[in-house]
Amino acid sequence: MQRFIPSSVFLASQAAGWVQLHLPVLTPPQSRTMASHSLTVAPPASLRKPLKIPDRLLLGPGPSNLSSRIMRAGGLQMIGHMHEEMFQIMDEIKDGIRYAFQTQNKVTLAISGSGHTAMETALFNVIEPGESVLVGVNGMWGQRVAEMAERMGGKVHQMVKAPGEYYTLQDVEKGLTQHKPVLLFLTHGESSSGVAQPLDGYGDLCHRHNCLLLVDSVASLGGAPIYMDKQGIDILYSGSQKVLNSPPGTSLMSFSEKARNKIFNRKTKPYSFNLDLKWLANFWGCDDNPRVYHHTTPVISLFGLREGLAALAEEGLEESWKKHQAATDYLYKELQKLGLQLFVKDPKVRLPTVTTVAIPPGYNWKDITSYLIKKHDIEITGGLGPSVGMVLRIGLLGCNATKANVDRVIRALKDALQNCPKNKL
Repeated sequence: MQRFIPSSVFLASQAAGWVQLHLPVLTPPQSRTMASHSLTVAPPASLRKPLKIPDRLLLGPGPSNLSSRIMRAGGLQMIGHMHEEMFQIMDEIKDGIRYAFQTQNKVTLAISGSGHTAMETALFNVIEPGESVLVGVNGMWGQRVAEMAERMGGKVHQMVKAPGEYYTLQDVEKGLTQHKPVLLFLTHGESSSGVAQPLDGYGDLCHRHNCLLLVDSVASLGGAPIYMDKQGIDILYSGSQKVLNSPPGTSLMSFSEKARNKIFNRKTKPYSFNLDLKWLANFWGCDDNPRVYHHTTPVISLFGLREGLAALAEEGLEESWKKHQAATDYLYKELQKLGLQLFVKDPKVRLPTVTTVAIPPGYNWKDITSYLIKKHDIEITGGLGPSVGMVLRIGLLGCNATKANVDRVIRALKDALQNCPKNKL
């Protein structure tokens, strides 16, 4: 039988003059492979190259450039999504959302996913099959909500308006009276057309008709006034990648007590477990029960979201609103000096964060946007959904809302108008 002597014991025996033992040399067992098949795909050559990212000014409707503060947050070390320190960060995020939304709602949280995920979270949890839903469709986001609600079995009724138009209280009351919906959807910042939907009085009107009000503020939050509680908004959501200058992939949500009661007393379970508000509310500490694991959150992205909300709180909502309006007013004047026409005719409903410009006659919008990226490293975009081929969109979001950036994009547009081919349409 082979004897195994620890190396420390063997070395000590040498030092004491003991007789050296000659033990057999042990060889490792023959290596075994874990593979049962040979590889057919080689390591990609593209991944052997270093990652390269252009230094580009993002003046589209989002995502926006990250602030240096948020870039530093993205470089922090990972912690566990169920650690006490992470729960503290989540609680701070909830505080920031309540401030940004101007709400005291207990059920306030962030969703792991973009604005589309927040959109589906609201719809999945509120709507039960066969229930009536009223959707304001004056751009891309109303179209998306209508399709989602139909897939969930809702009876969808669309109030359709042309891009650039908005809904009056009379429009909404007519729809509420006719269709008796459980939910009305309106987009506060319709980034596809550049409209800021008025909201005063719409929540009260909905409640008189026993209807919940759902509002999309992805493109407007932090850049245009919104008051969730005072305006009677029952469900409000926004995104991380716009005015907050955070990475895409997280979204902000809050639910009134009316919305919570509708959701928590529904007759059927929501179709989505991943977006089930009961689970999400518990995981985010919005109820009085111990937190139970639901999913692994994007921890690093939540660091960035926390810092974006902190920066907004430090600047102050009213100062942020003033900053965006001032930068956009300056943009309006400079665009008109170039002979360009603003798409939204009514100044009262122009969105301060995303300006839409009518495509100048004779130009292809793709030529203009491509020229700005290739020659000036500036992104602006064309229309989206029903506004495709009608507008150019220029975003001034968060830290990008500066006079210097307006000057830069105006110089680039002037160059593009002088050098892009005409009459290609």
